[in-house]
Amino acid sequence: MSATYDKLKTLLDTQKKLSDEDITEAIAADGEMTDEEKMKLEADRLEAAKSSGTATITMEHYLEACKVLDTADDGSDEYKKAEALVEQYEKGQ
Repeated sequence: MSATYDKLKTLLDTQKKLSDEDITEAIAADGEMTDEEKMKLEADRLEAAKSSGTATITMEHYLEACKVLDTADDGSDEYKKAEALVEQYEKGQ
């Protein structure tokens, strides 16, 4: 994983939330993340929000999750998280 992803994941684990500003600042400081890292971070971010009762899945999240479903190995953790996001979005949650 990239330094940016590791930094943001640690911040998310500590604060239980992650703002778009946090992500932008980390990318500016440490460089861009891969698409897989972005999706994994977004899934973790949504899971943390869901735990706190504030989860909202946007169209952008949905489209990213669909990309992961097309590229990730069936049954992988990444695939399962993306699949859960797609299902939640399609259910309207």
